[in-house]
Amino acid sequence: MATASKLANQIDERLLERNPLFEAFFSREAPRMADACREMSERFLRGGRLLAFGRGPYATDAQHVSVEFVHPVIVGKRALPALDLSVLFRPWLGAILRPEDIVMGFGPPEGDPEVWATIQEARLKDAMTFALPGVEGSYAVNAATQDPFMHQEMIEVLYHTLWETVHVFFEHRELGFEVGDSGFLYPFLGTEKQGTSDVVAEVTSSILMKVHDDAKLRAQVAREEAEQIGNATLAIYERLRRGGKLILLGNGGSATDANDFAIDCVLPPPGYQSLPAISLSLEPANITAVANDIGADAIFLRQLIAQARPEDVAIGISTSGGSRNIIMALEEARKRNMLTVALLGYDGGEIKHQRLADFPVVVDCDYIPRIQEVQASIYHVIRESLEALSHGQA
Repeated sequence: MATASKLANQIDERLLERNPLFEAFFSREAPRMADACREMSERFLRGGRLLAFGRGPYATDAQHVSVEFVHPVIVGKRALPALDLSVLFRPWLGAILRPEDIVMGFGPPEGDPEVWATIQEARLKDAMTFALPGVEGSYAVNAATQDPFMHQEMIEVLYHTLWETVHVFFEHRELGFEVGDSGFLYPFLGTEKQGTSDVVAEVTSSILMKVHDDAKLRAQVAREEAEQIGNATLAIYERLRRGGKLILLGNGGSATDANDFAIDCVLPPPGYQSLPAISLSLEPANITAVANDIGADAIFLRQLIAQARPEDVAIGISTSGGSRNIIMALEEARKRNMLTVALLGYDGGEIKHQRLADFPVVVDCDYIPRIQEVQASIYHVIRESLEALSHGQA
């Protein structure tokens, strides 16, 4: 059986090895990303929509990018039209696609031929296309790693940055809008009209700054939270050995992370064993029924009551640490003697302060995209470590 210190060292190493890979990738891609964001902003202004899709765990990336554009986390940002078409993407896209739309397909490092074929059909209809990864599209990128977890994290950083940057171009006076609330993110834009080349150059630099901030935050988590992550992983592993399952929950972008973690357990990469897990965020009928009849605070509590057993593990993902529906679910989990784990942002919020999680893991940051990117690294490393434990390699 692994010692906690050995596992913590392995977790520290796995978190840190992501940073040079990610920074090298974005140093190459930042100029192309800035240009792509410029075109995306023009298409949105013409009434275009972002239509995203993927299969398996990569469907959660389509969910995530859609919610980022429709429900922006920065107060004052305008909602932009986006849809996740993953459930039936090829016929759905064929039915609703317009030439001004933006099509974004996600897949594993080796790519997905069905996704590629659909992207190609969209290109023939004059849509802007993103192949993530792929070799053909308005923006196509080769996978920088064959590790599926690191690949997916890198793509999450990419589409978060696209979302942030599109808003800059969209609101820039050059397109007929003031900078507005983008000012604190991009003070160099100011309120004076600038030439396209200057804006693209400045945005390229800003993209690199974001990735560097991400790396610093991931290094901080490796330094300060590796032991806690290791202890949480050992406790989860013991519950699984007793016949328990993981029950995941989160809101918005954190809902897509909960979904991804659950799918990574039941449909893991080749060579991994399947682990029992469910995501309460992946139940739209239950969520809307409970929200409509009782209230949004009970959407996870009601499901937990129906699904939970004492040997299970409740894992809440919350950037704020203060989501009332997650608090109520964790309170119920404690009453049922379940193991509770929480991936949190800011200072951990009420969940940490009220000690509702046996193992709170905090990403000490107040900016949601960066929190979510590092949280993805954390739960992927937990999944890797659970696999290593099952093979006696941790």
